[in-house]
Amino acid sequence: MRLAHWAVNAPFRPLLLAVLTASFIAPAQAADLVTITRDALNNNAALASARSEFSSVEAARDVARGGLLPQVNASGSAVHNEQFESQGSARGAGTGAGANAGVGVSDDSYNTVSLTLEATQALFNAVTRQEVTQAERQIDQQVYLLAATEQQLVIDVASAYFDILRAHEVLEARLAQERAIGRQLEQAREQFEVGLIAITEVEEARASFDQSRADRIAAESNLQVAFEVLEQLTGQRYASIEALGDSMPIALPTPTDRDYWVEQSLERNPQVLAQQAGIEVSRVGVELARAGRLPTVQAFANYQYADSDSELVSGYDTSAQVGVSANVPIYTGGSTSASIRQGTFQLESSQYDFESQRRTTIQQVRSLYTQVSNNVETVEARQQAIVSNRSALEATRAGYEVGTRNIVDVLNAEQNLYNAIANYAEARYDYVVNLLSLRQQAGLLDVEAIEEVNAWLTGEDIHFILPESNEPDAYQRAMDIGAPPTPGA
Repeated sequence: MRLAHWAVNAPFRPLLLAVLTASFIAPAQAADLVTITRDALNNNAALASARSEFSSVEAARDVARGGLLPQVNASGSAVHNEQFESQGSARGAGTGAGANAGVGVSDDSYNTVSLTLEATQALFNAVTRQEVTQAERQIDQQVYLLAATEQQLVIDVASAYFDILRAHEVLEARLAQERAIGRQLEQAREQFEVGLIAITEVEEARASFDQSRADRIAAESNLQVAFEVLEQLTGQRYASIEALGDSMPIALPTPTDRDYWVEQSLERNPQVLAQQAGIEVSRVGVELARAGRLPTVQAFANYQYADSDSELVSGYDTSAQVGVSANVPIYTGGSTSASIRQGTFQLESSQYDFESQRRTTIQQVRSLYTQVSNNVETVEARQQAIVSNRSALEATRAGYEVGTRNIVDVLNAEQNLYNAIANYAEARYDYVVNLLSLRQQAGLLDVEAIEEVNAWLTGEDIHFILPESNEPDAYQRAMDIGAPPTPGA
């Protein structure tokens, strides 16, 4: 099943995560590439964030759609009133007996209750409809962005995995180099003690040994760093991983037509498709701005009820209304025209972004195809270099024994051999990583690609000594991204 051909229709929404998880459900006996890829897809924090972002964009569509559905509101109040009134007549002022004849006093204490129910239904609202359409286009774009995140995680895991194996093989070569030059140094000391060679040759051997020791220390550090990169991606620790077999096939990408890979990238690369979907998002944004010039029409119905226990008023009041209302924007201060211009420039920007991504992808695919093709020849050449340097070392040693070569020649031949071994390891892993990167850029990094590479592993475990800790679970707690948040919590 190929994961590179994404469709934005609902039946095709499950992405690389779901398919890879289903395909890798069977537990492996050792930490191979499939096992570690599954761990990364389940535990990587950046991917978990991308999945949540995708769900957020989906929810935004439902938010926009709510404006097209009926809206019902209810409001009410209960009020206690204290009323006191005192009024007097000016005509009664100034007369003795009748001074209070024009004064009226009214006191009242009462409660009022009111209730209002209102319902509205949009009949025509172009702005809201365009908001829904834009949200749907954003979901289409997010499908590709999430797929790109998943594929990038897969290639990062594969690169980290093979960087560990690369560093391990280089370390093995440096250890062998250190041992070999160490023996040469010991032999030189013994020969110096019996007077067969000068002290300068001992110093030459010592300098070469010190350099080989420095190379070994650097290789150990590179291995530790490479291992920590894998731990960061997966949130897991691994005491051992499977090695890459010597029988791994080294062949040109199939098909061997570079234009085929370019065409596939333009049709399937999720970054290209995401930028293309971004054009549609911006195009709808222009229509959304233009919709601000159109009228809105809605139907409404409301019911009002009011009651009072006042002594001056008895009974209750009710009223009901049903009708249609319209709102026509006549002048908005120029904001609508400005929004249209803004959306037009955003559309233009998204079109340039797409063109930039298209060109970048084409360049990357062409470069990776060339690199993979060169890797095929380089691996063969590096392998032959080991044979040649081993023969040269044997000849140099033979010449040293008969006195035609000096110890510097032997030390250089030793270093050349182990450099050739390290370079051969580098070339093999460059080929694997570049081949997977080519498939990623072409949008063809799928389950079959991972399983095909995983089949090249030998099943032989490479063990690592993990750092000691007073709290064995502290590392796992630090790397654990935790349970997903509960919606609505």
